[in-house]
Amino acid sequence: MPVYKAPLRDMKFLLNEVFDYPKHYASLACGENATPDIVDAILTECGKFCEEVVGPLNQVGDEEGCKFDNGEVTTPKGFKEAYNQFVMGGWQGLSAPEAFGGQGLPASMGLLKQEMMGTANWSFSMYPGLSLGAMNTIYLHGSEEQKQTYLVPLTEGTWGGTMCLTEPQCGTDLGQVKTKAEPQADGSYKITGTKIFISSGEHDLTENIVHIVLARLPDAPKGTRGISLFIVPKFLPDANGGVGERNGVSCGSLEKKMGIKASATCVMNFDDATGFLIGPENQGLECMFTFMNTARIGTSIQGVGAAELSYQGALEYAKDRRSMRALSGKKEPDQIADSLIHHADVRRMLLTQKAIAEGGRAMLYYAARLADHMVEGHEQGDTKKAESYDDKLGFLTPILKGFLTEMGFEAANHGAQVFGGHGYIREHGMEQIIRDTKIAVLYEGTTGIQALDLLGRKVLLMTQGGAVREFTLTVANFARKQLTNKRTRPFALELLKLTAQWNALTVRLMLAARKDRDAISAAAYDFLMYSGYVTMAYMWARQASVAASSLASGEGSESEEFYNAKLATAEFYYERLLPRAQSHATSMLSPTSNLMQLDAEAMAFTS
Repeated sequence: MPVYKAPLRDMKFLLNEVFDYPKHYASLACGENATPDIVDAILTECGKFCEEVVGPLNQVGDEEGCKFDNGEVTTPKGFKEAYNQFVMGGWQGLSAPEAFGGQGLPASMGLLKQEMMGTANWSFSMYPGLSLGAMNTIYLHGSEEQKQTYLVPLTEGTWGGTMCLTEPQCGTDLGQVKTKAEPQADGSYKITGTKIFISSGEHDLTENIVHIVLARLPDAPKGTRGISLFIVPKFLPDANGGVGERNGVSCGSLEKKMGIKASATCVMNFDDATGFLIGPENQGLECMFTFMNTARIGTSIQGVGAAELSYQGALEYAKDRRSMRALSGKKEPDQIADSLIHHADVRRMLLTQKAIAEGGRAMLYYAARLADHMVEGHEQGDTKKAESYDDKLGFLTPILKGFLTEMGFEAANHGAQVFGGHGYIREHGMEQIIRDTKIAVLYEGTTGIQALDLLGRKVLLMTQGGAVREFTLTVANFARKQLTNKRTRPFALELLKLTAQWNALTVRLMLAARKDRDAISAAAYDFLMYSGYVTMAYMWARQASVAASSLASGEGSESEEFYNAKLATAEFYYERLLPRAQSHATSMLSPTSNLMQLDAEAMAFTS
């Protein structure tokens, strides 16, 4: 089983040298306490908690799974004790407002915590992770009374949260939601319906669970315009804000899943359950997008976490396992065979994992800075600022979720491949990472849905290509500054070519869509993957720039070996992985006829 080690050196390199988080935090109203010393202490302590408490439960949780008995769910051995330590450490409220018992640190600090927890044990991290989305939704859209009632226990971690969207007859198409909400004389509503695939829907970790539920009011408009959002707690709060009487919500069963078996994925039944409207009537989907975007960014962490954990396991195995001799000659003549790490094809897989993990982490930290500004805009009532950064983040969100989870799954497969046959055996833990990670490309919107959101909604419909132009301008301005440095010039030249191509592809697809509506759906996946490869190239160029500068000046905080490794990995990414972008560019311009001309009845001939 891979033994998780928090990648603190790489995290601090990105925070302090690549993205200058100390200066960033100093510019935020909530960043006063996020000093370099405090941030360093938090990262160190969180790393220890994940290494010593959360990580060791990963394989145990997979083997034991959650247990269901007459509506009650029991988490695997050790989970409740670990969660109690999580609560006692105040980790849930790290980035929550001080007014509700949180520490008031920037939102990005929560992302750093989530990355370490999720990499160490994704199933465990989902329980508090779902609560964060509920907290954000209530904070932004709830009434003052709702905030006072729910945010304090959610911030403490003594209560948990969920989001209840999907129903048996609909997944992504939420316009088909049938759950009903009947108004009551006291201002509450009676919620009736069934929701499926509800993560953390029922468990034994918290004393109450707050469900954020999509439902329809009587005579509501059809489709997505007629959906409202409700708070439906497992136990109704009593007069003192504590746990009161049991509500009409229960777990009907647990899903039998491929992976993340220690995460309770529930079928939830609402039988005249008391609920409370949050936000305006029939605008539930707009309010829920707060939750959904939070969850999608959180899911992208799973891709990076899978790449990191699988890489850590594969790297150690490749150093220790001996097989054959390197083609270039004996590397360890005193041993019976050379270590796997001396074989070029094994290096290909390891470096792919490393490039994905470290490049993906950089993408997350870049986006986290935008999230900090967006949250600050909301808190200060600066609508213009909040919307501006929300738009910037909204463009990147489908790229982060779609691309990073696909790449994380690829990296997890490489990890098992490095192990050979042993990678297929459960005791080594590599196949668990594959199973756990597969869900990341499916929930919170499949890769195809993310691709349609990126190309169809964010790029073409909402901005007519403006989102791409704005982002590529930022990339191009950076690249031009690197042209005078011989170490970074090759990266800069390639980036400049790619930014021009990205805009040209966008225009061509926009023109194609005028003649063929299927053109967008046919091109969306390739457009997303192309966008992901270019965005990661930008992140690797930024890391290479800092590494080259530090080596030249001798003033960096890291070792020469560390900076040289960054440059070498950047070269690997540009020369081995980035060329994939061109195949996606070719495919996205391919005519839709090769997808749509075959009649559905002619797809297979079985009789």
